[in-house]
Amino acid sequence: MDNQESVFKIEDLNLWYGDKHVLKDVNLEIPRQGVTAIIGPSGCGKSSFLKILNRMVDQVSSARCYGKVWFNGRNILDNGMDLVKLRSEIGMVFQQPNPFPKSIFENVAFGPRVHGERNRQHLNEIVEKSLRAAALWDEVNGNLYHPAFSLSGGQQQRLCIARALAVGPKILLMDEPCSALDPVATSRIEDLIDSLQETYPILIVTHNMQQAARISHKTAFFLQGEIIEFNSTSEFFTNPRDQRTEDYITGRFG
Repeated sequence: MDNQESVFKIEDLNLWYGDKHVLKDVNLEIPRQGVTAIIGPSGCGKSSFLKILNRMVDQVSSARCYGKVWFNGRNILDNGMDLVKLRSEIGMVFQQPNPFPKSIFENVAFGPRVHGERNRQHLNEIVEKSLRAAALWDEVNGNLYHPAFSLSGGQQQRLCIARALAVGPKILLMDEPCSALDPVATSRIEDLIDSLQETYPILIVTHNMQQAARISHKTAFFLQGEIIEFNSTSEFFTNPRDQRTEDYITGRFG
């Protein structure tokens, strides 16, 4: 499979945690450009879906996955997938900022070091480029060897984005990246997403429908492990095709 229009093509994806059927026959294509938002009530499978896309779900001992997830011509659920390489190509940003207990510099340099980069000048260039891309360089360039935990919550989240960018990903996955942030920090992250989407496709899970409407180009609605609707964001919010979508976005449940 090599669809130039899609960065991911998901076919008949099912996920169980033990006896719990979490995702049910999910079929979805994630565009190679722009921001795609996933919305839905708590427990509908949104975050689990993201964890499949870079095989973090493997860390859950009770998880069983079936189906196909095509990425760069390969089904990433196949045995023998190089997970270190895969996770460098599929960047992940989590709900809570999770910097390493290291300096700002070492947080960003960590990934390139893991992949074998030892040249100090190259590392310096990667760190600066990544921090600039994450709109953080101007705030921290004089304090690169200060602890990452000295940064504010919003800065820590941008640092985590820089850390993901440092290994040259093909796509960024974001799991409610603003849910732990105040409105000012949230606005900075949304501006950053708008800037980054010119370079990287972005797939974001958000509990905030207004945020999905503001920043995304396409929106998918998950409910009880199924995709109910997937459409351009403008059509999704102004002319939903499914009554359950309309009920959700108008606040009748969720």
